[in-house]
Amino acid sequence: MTYHIKASARAMRSAAIRLPSSKSISNRILILNALSEHPCKISNLSDCDDTAVMQYALRTGESHVDVGAAGTAMRFLTAYLSGRQGRWTLTGTERMKNRPIKMLVDALRTAGAKIEYTEKAGFPPLQIEGKRLQGGEIRLDGSVSSQYISALLMIAPRMDDGLKLHLTGNPVSKPYLRLTVQLMRRFGATVLENGQTFTVPPQQYTPVPFTVEADWSAASYWYEIAALSECAEIELSGLSSDSLQGDAAIVPLFDRLGVETVFTPQGVTLRRKQRVRHHHTMVCDFTDIPDMAQTFAVTCAALDIPFFFSGLQSLRIKETDRLSALVNELRKFGYRPEARDGSILAWDGSRGEADGMPVVATYEDHRMAMSFAPMAMRFAEGIRMDNIEVVSKSYPGFREDLRKAGFVVTKV
Repeated sequence: MTYHIKASARAMRSAAIRLPSSKSISNRILILNALSEHPCKISNLSDCDDTAVMQYALRTGESHVDVGAAGTAMRFLTAYLSGRQGRWTLTGTERMKNRPIKMLVDALRTAGAKIEYTEKAGFPPLQIEGKRLQGGEIRLDGSVSSQYISALLMIAPRMDDGLKLHLTGNPVSKPYLRLTVQLMRRFGATVLENGQTFTVPPQQYTPVPFTVEADWSAASYWYEIAALSECAEIELSGLSSDSLQGDAAIVPLFDRLGVETVFTPQGVTLRRKQRVRHHHTMVCDFTDIPDMAQTFAVTCAALDIPFFFSGLQSLRIKETDRLSALVNELRKFGYRPEARDGSILAWDGSRGEADGMPVVATYEDHRMAMSFAPMAMRFAEGIRMDNIEVVSKSYPGFREDLRKAGFVVTKV
């Protein structure tokens, strides 16, 4: 389905938005709670597709689990089901069947898991024969995906010998790894850290009632809208300055782009400061916050700010190859960015001819849809977008919130 997105004059001024709950926290807490002897009440869980898939798999205990496009669910459930008695099949969309999982499977096999590939070696679908895992000592390249690391750490307390995990390389998405460790400790687990080595003894989780906070990743698209506005004031509820989420690091980055963050008892208020005049390229390493790369690439392009973004090596194994997707879609608007070395996206400010009415392809990637939607503010006639429905993966109410903020979103 193709949609037309247009920004009315009101979209440039104010909005009060209730953000969705954090998908990252929700999915981790669901696994930790399931691993506990006496699960506790979890409040304010995300209502997104990825969390719904996780809840269904854990609640029903069905032997065949289709996670759809939920990468977090695929990685976390692979580890969780490996240590649970039974025979399980894990599958997903065609894109999921082309997202590598060999590194996690190899690590789990080292810990005693029985996992087989049912189609293409190194990729889902998986056949898992769940049983108690021995655990022990494992080495893992941390530069590929933090979700592999989180999956292993969360099940480590239930391994007979616990787990000593040595990370090699330069770990990506470190804030997500810290989030996992902090949540494990909230649930009573001992996690010892020594450089890039994590030691988790065998133990029981001791869960506590938990309320999931609002999603900083979802907030980033409202920061983008504020940055592209002339005089915005946007209220976002449920965020805090002491958040567990690594994507809260967008606050100082967007300050450089002219968006002021004011923390309130209810959340944050975003205000558009006097427009920042950039005379230099915006340089940023996104190794710790790769999911924010799309937001900043589109924002900087729309503000005519050249950029040099590094640390993007994990983007190629996301919902789509996000580096290629960004290059393709920004070119439709006349921008000429380049992807280099599998980890860099750069734009020197060069422009070409734009499509008359750009139609953004979303590649079944929720972040492509949400990062490009604010681009409608830069075109009087708006933009068109295919399959904006994909936002349900993490932010089901995004279209309705756009409308509340003064955007017109209609089917073509």
